[in-house]
Amino acid sequence: MQFSHSSPVKLVFGPGRLDALATEPLPGTKALLLTSNGTAVERIGALGRVKTMLEARGVPYVHVAAVEPNPLSTTVMAVSKTVREEKCDFIIALGGGSVMDAAKAIGIVATNDGDIWDYVQQGRGGRRPIENAPIPLVAITTTAGTGSEVDGGGVITNPATREKVGLGGHVNCYPKLAVVDPELMCSVPPRLTAYQGFDALFHAIEGYVTKRPNFLSDMYALESVRHVARGLARAVKDGNDLEAREHMAFANTLSGYVMTCCRLTSQHSMEHALSAFHPELPHGAGLIMLSLAYFGHMIKTGARSERFVELARALGHRDAVRPDDFLRALHELQVVFGVADLKMSDWGITREEIPALAENCRSAGALLFEQDPVALTFEDTVAIYEAAYR
Repeated sequence: MQFSHSSPVKLVFGPGRLDALATEPLPGTKALLLTSNGTAVERIGALGRVKTMLEARGVPYVHVAAVEPNPLSTTVMAVSKTVREEKCDFIIALGGGSVMDAAKAIGIVATNDGDIWDYVQQGRGGRRPIENAPIPLVAITTTAGTGSEVDGGGVITNPATREKVGLGGHVNCYPKLAVVDPELMCSVPPRLTAYQGFDALFHAIEGYVTKRPNFLSDMYALESVRHVARGLARAVKDGNDLEAREHMAFANTLSGYVMTCCRLTSQHSMEHALSAFHPELPHGAGLIMLSLAYFGHMIKTGARSERFVELARALGHRDAVRPDDFLRALHELQVVFGVADLKMSDWGITREEIPALAENCRSAGALLFEQDPVALTFEDTVAIYEAAYR
C-alpha cells in the first residue's frame, strides 16, 4: 500500500476553545470576518466574542454576512471584491461548512484573476491551475457536519450552470488554524443536528468503501463512525448534552481528515446534483434520501462486503455478519432520528428531472464516480435515483 498525507492545519479542539483566538498566532494583519446570511452566530454569542478578541488584539476586520446554505459562485465573486478593496490579507470563517467552503473559494479569487468557475476542474469548469497562493484562512466551525475546518477543499454552486462542484487543490486552501468548540454547536436544532451528523457519517462511510482507501483513512473513518454512534442520538435528543456534542464534533473533524487521505464516492456527486437543482435542500437531507438505495446497489454488486460488515459493527451492531446488516443499522438510525420519512417530492424534486440529475452529477462530479469500488453506469445512476425517489 502506498499513500501520501499532509495536513498543515493547527487544530484547537474542546469546549471553551473559541477563546484560543485571543492568543493563537494569526496568519495576517487585517481579517475578512465571514459569516452566513443568517443570524445563528450572532444569536449564540460567537460573533460578538470573535469581534471582541480581534479588537483586543488590535486586529482590524471587515465583517461580511453573506453566505447561503449552499454557497453560490456569485457570492464568492462579490465577497472576493470586498477582500481586495479592503486589503484584507486573511479570512476568518465563522460558521458551518458552507461558510468555510465559501471562504476557501474567496481566498482563491482574491489572489487569482478571472471567475471562480475558471478554477473548477470538472463539468463546465475552466480547469485553470491556481497559480497564486490563496490568502490564508482561520476556520471556526459552529456545526458538526462537513469536516471543512481541516480539509483543503470546498463545494460551491454555480446558479448559471446548475452545477455544485468541489474545488481546491492548493495547500493554502487548508486552514492555517481550525477551532472546534463543541459549545458553539449546542444551539443547533435537532433536525439540523441530524442532517449534519449524517453528512459527517457519510463522509466516513464513503471514505471507508472507496476504491482506494488506506490504513490512515481507514483509521479515521471507522473511529468517526464510532463517535457518531456514541453521540448523535444523544445530541439530537438533548442539544445541551455537551459530551454528545464533543463526540459529534470529533466525528466531524475525523471525517474531514478522511478527505485529506482519500476521495469519497459518487453518493456525494449524486446529492450535489439534487441541491444544485434545488438549493433549498440541505445537503445532509439529500444524502439521507439517497443512502439506502445507493449503498443497497453497491452491496448487491458484492462490492466491499467485509467493509460493510465492519461499518455495521462500528454503528453498534456487534453481531453483524452480512453486508445487509449495514443497511439495517443505517435504516434504524434514520428511524430513531426521525429522518426516515424524508421525500424528494417534498423538496420539489420530480421524477421527470432524474435523467437530467444523472447527467449533471456524472459530469460535474465525475472525479468521485472514478472512486466507486464498482463502476456505476448512467443507467445505474438513474436506477438509484428512481429507487430513492418518493
